[in-house]
Amino acid sequence: MMEKSFVMMKPDAVQRRLMGQVLCRFEEKGLQIVAAKLMHIGEDLAKEHYGEHSEKPFFGGLVEYITSSAVLAMVIQGDNCISLIRKMVGATNPKEADLGTIRGDFALDMGRNIIHASDSPQSAKREIALFFDETEIVEYEMPDTNLIYEL
Repeated sequence: MMEKSFVMMKPDAVQRRLMGQVLCRFEEKGLQIVAAKLMHIGEDLAKEHYGEHSEKPFFGGLVEYITSSAVLAMVIQGDNCISLIRKMVGATNPKEADLGTIRGDFALDMGRNIIHASDSPQSAKREIALFFDETEIVEYEMPDTNLIYEL
C-alpha cells in the first residue's frame, strides 16, 4: 500500500552535514521524496509536534534542541514506507540501534539521534499537516517504478 511518512533530519544531522548521506539512503531504497524544506522550527510548532511528551521531564530540552538550528522536514512516499523507514532509522536510543541503520551508523546519544520518523499512519498524517501545506507536496512519476515494485 502506497503511503506517506513524515521524516525530519534534526539539527545534529544538518549541522554535521549528514543530510545528503541520509537522504541518499531513502532514495537508494527506492522511496520517493515528495516534499522537503530546510527550516527553523518555532517554539509553538515544536511544542505541538512533540505534544505527546509534554508531561515528560525531557520535554523542555527537546523543544529547546529542535528549535536550536535548522532541520530538514520531508514527506517520503512508498509502499508501506512508514514501517520501512522506521527500520531504516533504527532504535530511538542510538546505543541500541543496529549498525546499518541511520542512528546506528551516525548517532551516539539519545538526545542527538539525528532523525525523526512517523511511527504510524495517524502520526504521519498529523505531522505532515503540521509542517506542509498540501500545495507543497509534489506528486510525480518515477520512471523506475517497475524496477522497484512488482506491478
